[in-house]
Amino acid sequence: SFHNPSNPSGAPARPGFGAGKAAAAQPPAAQPPAAAAAPQPQPRPAAPQAVAPVVPPQQSAAPMASGAGGGQSSWAQQVHQLAGDQPVAPWKPPVEDPFQAAARRQAAARPAGLGKRFAARLVDTLVVGAVTAAAAVPFGTKAADHVQGKIDAAKLSGRTETVWLLDGTTGLYLGIVLAVLLVVGVLYEVLPTARWGRTLGKKLFGLDVRDIEGHEPPAFGAALRRWLVYTVPGLLGIGIVGVAWCLFDRPWHQCWHDKAAHTFVAG
Repeated sequence: SFHNPSNPSGAPARPGFGAGKAAAAQPPAAQPPAAAAAPQPQPRPAAPQAVAPVVPPQQSAAPMASGAGGGQSSWAQQVHQLAGDQPVAPWKPPVEDPFQAAARRQAAARPAGLGKRFAARLVDTLVVGAVTAAAAVPFGTKAADHVQGKIDAAKLSGRTETVWLLDGTTGLYLGIVLAVLLVVGVLYEVLPTARWGRTLGKKLFGLDVRDIEGHEPPAFGAALRRWLVYTVPGLLGIGIVGVAWCLFDRPWHQCWHDKAAHTFVAG
């Protein structure tokens, strides 16, 4: 027999009633609404990152060296890669600065030999003398004719008279000749010496006139003084002493005109 605790009277129960009531007595478990669910944390957007440009590796024209280097390029290949497509200039020896070379040559200059100096001076004297004589001959002829006329006039007078060789007329002719000599000397010797340190005669024998301190060509004033100190004593007949002075002078072998201009003749 079946005993239903919920029906003590023993009346037959309706089929399904008790079960339905019992089922109704127990309400179903409440389900939390979907909207009430806890909010999930949203992921923060990542900060933008700088993207480095991708540089394709340079391709070397030369193959990779094999061996102990583990595939690394040889030294010559690395140099070629660094140079890129530009051709590598061939190595050239360093060239000396021309200004430094000229200064070194000037500083190493020594006084020239007396034989070359005498030969160069002889050439210069002949050139200046020839040009001056070409202008002096006509004036010398006129001066000689003037003096001879004075002598003839004294003879015809029958008296003893003194005939001066140097008077107003002959003095004028002599002044013109000296002016020609001065112009020729300045153009031929003074200007070339001041500019290049040499005349024609010195150039033929490889000589230079230089200042003792700077070893440079003398200035125009020094070159003019040098020529005058050489020429004027020569005209007076004592120039030979000034020229012979270089035989005993040490260490630069200076003549009088070199001492006056503070120069020396370099070989």
